[in-house]
Amino acid sequence: MKLIIGNKNYSSWSLRGWLACKQSGLSFEEIKVNISGDDWEQAKREWGEIQPSSGKVPILWDGDVVIWDSLAILEYLVDRVGRERFWPKDDAARGMARSMVAEMHSSYLPLRRGLPMNIRKQVQGATIDAEVREDIVRILGLWAEARARYGHGGPFLFGTFGAADIFYAPIVSRFLTYGVPVPGFAQAYMQAIWEHDWVQQWVAAAADEEWFIAQYEGDPVPQT
Repeated sequence: MKLIIGNKNYSSWSLRGWLACKQSGLSFEEIKVNISGDDWEQAKREWGEIQPSSGKVPILWDGDVVIWDSLAILEYLVDRVGRERFWPKDDAARGMARSMVAEMHSSYLPLRRGLPMNIRKQVQGATIDAEVREDIVRILGLWAEARARYGHGGPFLFGTFGAADIFYAPIVSRFLTYGVPVPGFAQAYMQAIWEHDWVQQWVAAAADEEWFIAQYEGDPVPQT
């Protein structure tokens, strides 16, 4: 398998696809491209036959199979290795985990725009507008419910590391970058995610990147 990803410092969806591949236990080749640079435009031209996604990342290429969406990539890998690697065994827990992943996949646009992922950056005293704050409160509520109901088997949302943690890992990065205040239970969860070996590998690689995308380097715009 080949996984095409974007800049590790900025690309939250690439992080999700990459973590899903790591969680699968399957061997894969990582191909990293600068999504704002000429090399990506050249790669899209060269790989045109595998680009039904109009050039979005991540893209998983497995023989004749091409998957270009992070959730679709995860579900494809679930089919390959079995759902127990990704989803809770308990029906109720699995239902909540699937709902949380789907919500992450389709929602929180104000947060995505207002707090773009930038692993290398640390923002002091960022002003967060009302819409972004609503997203933050919603996410913290979901984390609290998952941890309280199903998180007794370990430090992650449903105890052991799985699909929900894969999809919320970039949120942890955003909260840390912009100094979002969170309650103690969320601090403990975020620490568990941030200290996970795979996340630390990604963070180290992001720190070594020389690529710079100006639009993701500005501070959040203060709003009232």
